[in-house]
Amino acid sequence: MQYRRSSIEGGTYFFTVNLNDRNQKLLVENIQLLRNSFQHIKNKFPFYINGIVILPDHIHSIWTLPDNDSEYSKRWRLIKSHFSKHLPKSEQINSSRNNKGERGIWQRRFWEHQIRDEEDYRKHMDYMYFNPVKHGYVCNVIDWPFSSFHKDVEAGIYSKNWGLREPSELEVGEDI
Repeated sequence: MQYRRSSIEGGTYFFTVNLNDRNQKLLVENIQLLRNSFQHIKNKFPFYINGIVILPDHIHSIWTLPDNDSEYSKRWRLIKSHFSKHLPKSEQINSSRNNKGERGIWQRRFWEHQIRDEEDYRKHMDYMYFNPVKHGYVCNVIDWPFSSFHKDVEAGIYSKNWGLREPSELEVGEDI
């Protein structure tokens, strides 16, 4: 079966990217390496990160690509590869991954959704920012350190008390 993804040049997309072993905490335990991986790839293949939340085992992010570019899959592949290459090899690798020279850190696929309009954008930003509370990592959105929520509070987009109660329309997307 051919897997089809949306491909709009200059599009804005919501992503969920997961570790292969959802019991790991590699992303927050290696947060600086993950940040370096993003920056390294952004330097080579620019894109704008509208918002991001990094949880122990998965990432939610919204990106906007350059006007003449739709290659978000390439960027995710390179970010995941850069991150993986700089971690010690300690994970279990099944024969399929081993035969392809792959590490066993990330799930092969990721979930993407093309943002349709301002309301869709807001719903996905709200969902992303509330995710650490939903998973029980913190009681208040502002308390999760691995989130661009803090930047959006400084910019006046969100109040620091936003998310003390669950927003009513957070049913967008699912953690895979």
